[in-house]
Amino acid sequence: MAANPPSTKPTRGGWKSAIFIIFVEVAERFAYYGVAGNLFMYLTKVLGQPTATAAKSVNTWQGVAAIFPVVGGFLADSYVGRFKTILISSIIYLIGIILLTVAVSTVPLEARHTVFFIALYILTVGEGGHKPCVQTFAADQFDESIPEEKAAKSSFFNWWYVGIVSGATAAVLVVIYVEDYVGWSLGFGMLAAAVAAALVVFLAGSGSYSREAPVGSPFTRVAQVVFAAVKKRRMSEGEARGVCVEDDDYGGVGMEGGGTGAGTLAPTSHFRSVLEFGCSEAHLPADPDLAELPDVLIAQLGTYFTKQTSTLNRSITRTFTIPPASFQVITGLLYERALVPISRAITAHPSGITILQRIGTGLLLSILTMVVAALVESRRLRVAAQHGLLDNPRAAVPMSAWWVVPQYVMCGLADVFAVVGLQELFYDQMPVGMRSVGVHHGDRSGELPEHCGDSGGAESKRGGWGWGWGGVAAAEFLLGFGRYECS
Repeated sequence: MAANPPSTKPTRGGWKSAIFIIFVEVAERFAYYGVAGNLFMYLTKVLGQPTATAAKSVNTWQGVAAIFPVVGGFLADSYVGRFKTILISSIIYLIGIILLTVAVSTVPLEARHTVFFIALYILTVGEGGHKPCVQTFAADQFDESIPEEKAAKSSFFNWWYVGIVSGATAAVLVVIYVEDYVGWSLGFGMLAAAVAAALVVFLAGSGSYSREAPVGSPFTRVAQVVFAAVKKRRMSEGEARGVCVEDDDYGGVGMEGGGTGAGTLAPTSHFRSVLEFGCSEAHLPADPDLAELPDVLIAQLGTYFTKQTSTLNRSITRTFTIPPASFQVITGLLYERALVPISRAITAHPSGITILQRIGTGLLLSILTMVVAALVESRRLRVAAQHGLLDNPRAAVPMSAWWVVPQYVMCGLADVFAVVGLQELFYDQMPVGMRSVGVHHGDRSGELPEHCGDSGGAESKRGGWGWGWGGVAAAEFLLGFGRYECS
């Protein structure tokens, strides 16, 4: 009797491993949004910072938090490895959030400001290693050479977003309510417990993980490409066309047909300028600056949107009032279960719509969100003026908080389309050795959106910040649309 052929099903990775990592991310997002979602209110209410100063503090912190993952992703991809980077950064993250808990509970008020910000930036260092690696490490658990797992990876990014939103929702609906109406100490203590539990779960699944080895510094390969491009700059277009294929003369293999974005740069013992440059170019996203605008919109959530909501009537009953930051996660959880099946039936595309269509939809929603926010803010200022409250920023304006629900819903939908689409685009298009850095760029493209948010301080006094960002988003959308149409 012939022996059964060996099974090709991998013994490591797959959904059984990804589930552990998704739980880790849910807990981390729970902790992050528990801090970030109400940070603005803590700075203004407890530490006594003016609104503009608190907004600048939050945006500066978020900007720094966007820089550290670039360093963490580079170290993970090049030298340390994603598993070790997640482990080390989780420990630092836990130390930072424990110090935050101590700062809000036992440190005297005169020293609390210093200790609080030291702890906040220690947490940022931990997040810098955690954020760029966790999603990439989870996606690495799916083997693209197996059709079933390749299909599962396509769905993974949507479910990953559902997990993130679940953690954020729990944070703003439970933790932030506890912080506002029970105590800051208990709220931060819950966040510390969540990070500790995430570390335990991550270690519990360590035996099942599929791990990618670090591949060395990408700067070496980039330098080779630049040097070779300069050296062969006089090569004609005819010679350059179509060389990104298998090249036996140099003993290496390029990415056939320009590549699909799922591989690495070909090994080489010589400088093959057109081959390497062409394959490198195939991995670069078509328009990286499109990643910026959705983040400018998201930067408003924790600052001006929250402050705007805090001045409105948030009462549901006589005894229950919604915490202002809780409006942040009225978001689009129906994408995977409703929008994808409907659009798949219309377009016959496996994912419903293409990645670029998804990003474009998100950019369009970003425009509409800021237009709606500007209209609501204009009405809020008129109502405040009618009741003589313009010079009293702490007074409650007699206007229902339900007026801001549409802008939060639209912002959540824009996030579902644009940010998740960018994550999938960058993971798909980046070389394996640079995926942690690439996915972070797609997730939060850098410090610019957070620091740009500072410019809204003066305009917010006149109610013009919504119109300003709406115009910027519209210009970016039209420029990007024209670029894709012409490409």
